Amino acid sequence: MHTELLRLVTAGSVDDGKSTLIGRLLYDTKQIMVDQLEHIEDASRRRGHDYVDLALLTDGLRAEREQGITIDVAYRSFITMRRRFQLADAPGHVQYTRNMVTGASTAEVAVILVDARKGVIEQTRRHSYIASMLAIPHVTYAVNKMDLVDFSADRFTEIEGELQRLADRLGLHDVRLIPISALRGDNVVDRTEAMPWYEGPTLLEHLETVEIAGDRNLEDRRFPVQWVIRPMADEYHDYRGYAGQVAGGVWRAGDDVVVLPSGLRSRVAAVETLDGPIEAAASPQSVTIRLEDDVDVSRGDILADPERPPIVARELTAHLCWMSERPLEPRARFAVKHTTRNARAIVEELVSVVDMDTLEDRPSPERLELNDLAVVRLRLAEPLVVDSYERNPPTGAFILIDESSNDTVAAGMVLKAS
Repeated sequence: MHTELLRLVTAGSVDDGKSTLIGRLLYDTKQIMVDQLEHIEDASRRRGHDYVDLALLTDGLRAEREQGITIDVAYRSFITMRRRFQLADAPGHVQYTRNMVTGASTAEVAVILVDARKGVIEQTRRHSYIASMLAIPHVTYAVNKMDLVDFSADRFTEIEGELQRLADRLGLHDVRLIPISALRGDNVVDRTEAMPWYEGPTLLEHLETVEIAGDRNLEDRRFPVQWVIRPMADEYHDYRGYAGQVAGGVWRAGDDVVVLPSGLRSRVAAVETLDGPIEAAASPQSVTIRLEDDVDVSRGDILADPERPPIVARELTAHLCWMSERPLEPRARFAVKHTTRNARAIVEELVSVVDMDTLEDRPSPERLELNDLAVVRLRLAEPLVVDSYERNPPTGAFILIDESSNDTVAAGMVLKAS
């Protein structure tokens, strides 16, 4: 049975019930081993709970997190009859914004938890802003703890208004609101009698049916070359293939190609996998492309559609999530890793930084601190072949690396390039 994979990221403030929600999803979709369940039931009893504390399923990492040992994103998988899911669970604390960015960078759906008692708080705005910055195609707000506001339709409507204004302001796509109680299981996997006023899908029904096939860019052909294949064997004497992962569009034999940044032209002779030639390849397939002419192509070059080419850029204006304890000052120099190419860059200007209370841009900050979300201008030492992130995320995303420590210090999304 080949089921489609959906990648989702869950985000929320510290006590919004994220662990309980994830536990509930796993529990109600029967993904938990019997011995795991017994262990959780025992632990819940020992803590004096009269319910099974599903948060215990996912909180194994919490002890380490509190000691500051690990702030990684935890990935969990589960499967239903209709879909496979890979869930990235990003920590809730504000100091882990960078983990949210990491966990969300490949997600098709963001599930943002909102506490029904508190409504929209700073973390809600921050997570929504990140979802918009990363152009996550589908955003779902799970309004949790509805049991603590007596399943009030009025309270839900009030929060709905707040969230709708936030979503409109940030230009979020395909926004859905679902009232739930993760603790009791209302509207997570199973429908509830407690909220007869809500007529929409449960959270799982929504995740199983949200349309993701149309989210990929099938218009703009992009192929970053990862490896040039030239076997030295006699039988393959003239073979020359370019291996990599499709980063946009649909590739077929006969397609016209421009090699960037050099601008050389050719045509696709064949698209191949280990099993031989295939008719067409689309993102995120890994394939080998052979060209009709023996043009000069090396690792880090991008093959593209000459009719809809990306930009060969010397300067980038980009959204940046600053991930380092050391502040970012203007004129700092970094290595940029973009698709399969590395280049050097200098931070020409800190254009603005976002104030999370108002979501306003504060112009010309003196420096960026850990977890700041900002707009910066970079000057590149050599050209990079990019698209705007909104047009095509794989060729619009990059990271900045501190060359002295080799640490990744920022994640960037291209806004404009020239």
